[in-house]
Amino acid sequence: MTTIVVAMGEKNEIGADNQLLWHLPKDLKHFKDLTSGHPIIMGRKTYESIGKPLPNRTNIVVSRKKDWFEEGVLIVGSIKEAVKFAKKINENIFIIGGGNIYEQTMEIADKLEVTLVKAQLDADTYFPKISTKFWSKTSEICHEKDEKNQYDFCFQTYEKIKTE
Repeated sequence: MTTIVVAMGEKNEIGADNQLLWHLPKDLKHFKDLTSGHPIIMGRKTYESIGKPLPNRTNIVVSRKKDWFEEGVLIVGSIKEAVKFAKKINENIFIIGGGNIYEQTMEIADKLEVTLVKAQLDADTYFPKISTKFWSKTSEICHEKDEKNQYDFCFQTYEKIKTE
């Protein structure tokens, strides 16, 4: 199963200047719970914004830069290569960004784990539109902002609509 994990605002915004737009500890814990023990696929810029390999996960980074190297991650040249390696490790793989990687993987994903942040912020990177023609929302759990989480947000799960 290939799952895309994303936190996005109400206008599908996901980042600005290679950084997330919010700090939501509940979302970070949710992300960790979902992805721990599984391979994660991300683009080089997403990896650089995180700054280190995420623990208890095989970190696979897609990069077109030939001379780029980072200790502790598997570096590949394409999404296809990343998915091939990931599936050898575990059938459940997670795509974690950024915008370009999401665009390239919407068609191959089986599931979307979306954190919809109830905000509209300035961004330079966006998540592709989730079409109800291809995706069905199967669950939603909402949380109100609190002293640690600055915005209201909802964990949403979408599953690809099977077409014969």
